[in-house]
Amino acid sequence: MTVDREQVLRTAAALLSRKSTATMDEVARAAGIGRATLHRHFAGRDALVKALEQLGIQEFEVSIDRARLDEGTADDGLRRLVAEMEPVAELLAFLVTENQLFEGDQINEGWSRLDARVSALFRRGQEQGVFRIDLTPAWLTEALYGLIGTCAWAVMDGRVAKNDFQYMIAELLLGGARRSVEQ
Repeated sequence: MTVDREQVLRTAAALLSRKSTATMDEVARAAGIGRATLHRHFAGRDALVKALEQLGIQEFEVSIDRARLDEGTADDGLRRLVAEMEPVAELLAFLVTENQLFEGDQINEGWSRLDARVSALFRRGQEQGVFRIDLTPAWLTEALYGLIGTCAWAVMDGRVAKNDFQYMIAELLLGGARRSVEQ
């Protein structure tokens, strides 16, 4: 039997997004494979998380490309980005809480590349006079990731309707990021 590595990763992402403490045995069962097969592809949890990180970076990059952040106004670009991120929000929710990915000198440069692209959107919005200038683009980027992750968990738990995902994130972030008339 040939194992579809990407399907195993997607299954692991779905499980770990709901239960971040899931064991490798639980991941294997969810993927419909044996633990030994899982270990042939991923030597342990750390290797699995690193592979999920690569998948997440790839998916996030595709979302950014599809959102066309350089087109139109910055707030419209942000709304498009939230819409494009929705299908991978659960994976992002898991990854942003995996401390091992952000410790030490081994931080994946892919995150820096993605952060730079999203921060550029916020910087453009500040230059357009749409976004507040007293909040740094880096902070607005982190706030966006946090809102996406938190909303993904709230949807998974049934506390927020899936149909409200985009609206709630965009309106909360933009309501706090928009520059007021008196500034």
